[in-house]
Amino acid sequence: MSDITRRSFFNRAGTYGLGGLAGVGALEALVSRPVMARSAVQPRRDWLSQTDEAAVEPELPIIDPHHHLWDRPGNRYMLEELVEDTRAHNVRQTVFVECTSMYRADGPEELRVVGETEFVQGVAAKSASGGYGEMRAATGIVGSADLRLGDRVAPVLEAQIAASPQRFRGIRHRAAWADSTVLPNLSPDAPQHVLLDPDFRRGYAHLRTYGLSFEGWLYHTHIADLTDLAHTFPDTTIIFNHLGGPIGVGSYAGRRDEVFAAWKPAVTELAKCPNVVAKVGGIQMVVNGYGWHEQAEPPTSDELLAANADWYRHTIEQFGPDRCMFESNFPVDKLSCSYTVLWNQFKKLTTGFSADERAAMFHDTAKRVYRLPQV
Repeated sequence: MSDITRRSFFNRAGTYGLGGLAGVGALEALVSRPVMARSAVQPRRDWLSQTDEAAVEPELPIIDPHHHLWDRPGNRYMLEELVEDTRAHNVRQTVFVECTSMYRADGPEELRVVGETEFVQGVAAKSASGGYGEMRAATGIVGSADLRLGDRVAPVLEAQIAASPQRFRGIRHRAAWADSTVLPNLSPDAPQHVLLDPDFRRGYAHLRTYGLSFEGWLYHTHIADLTDLAHTFPDTTIIFNHLGGPIGVGSYAGRRDEVFAAWKPAVTELAKCPNVVAKVGGIQMVVNGYGWHEQAEPPTSDELLAANADWYRHTIEQFGPDRCMFESNFPVDKLSCSYTVLWNQFKKLTTGFSADERAAMFHDTAKRVYRLPQV
């Protein structure tokens, strides 16, 4: 396996739903078949439909700043599915975030990630035609690049921007590392602290040159690494993904209070960095340990809020509404709840906030941070 291929594997070794790359035993097999690694689990439409809620405040404008698109064997989430999920709420725009989808099949290894941006640019153009309703999908695009290439990442960033000059906004290089009880198939050679790696940081320094933001996707055990990165590069905007990924499975199962106690001060320190904004959501993944997918019926918005409110409120208290944006993380979080229920909990959470504060968290922060058009 080439060095670039190995790094690309580590970059995309974060979890999607099952807390690991389940079902693929060999590293070489996973690299050669990346699409199959996360295709085994499909949200269950019949199960989700058992909890039927009308949208709360259906006219409230929303920008969903974090969703994915893919077409994998037995697991499809494309524009049609996104339109169907968002229909009940007034979702005006969305931001696509990388998910190892539609990479180029050939060409230089480090440039294959550009295929994902080319794919999403086409989806965005379909949405912009108006033929799929008023919602405009993927008006912002966050792609991938192996920042551990150091200075050699510059041509990759240029190719990503060229693939979607009016929509490409940032890079996500995943830093989600955990022990083998959480990620049993993660290679033992995977770096624990990639955000501190000198090669990574040489590549990261190029984001400012191209006006790109960085998506910080990691677990709660490594939030301090993101804080260090923010301090070192104060001119680069960082978007804190999924509340820092509090783990609730494997060695962390049954330890939610302990995890919260460790997570809380780490988020407080990160929020002191003015160049960091937070996505509030993304904790209904299986790795977060709630086990919603194992229940006879999916949760209601009240049940979600009861489970999640402490995490949400602390994040909002520390960052402030003008540096927070609610996210769906669909279709990954769709394993646990419907889109309507998910956003209902956010609306119920914020009933005590002012109109301006709510507008920031549901719409304005995302619009500003991702430099989205007026829709």
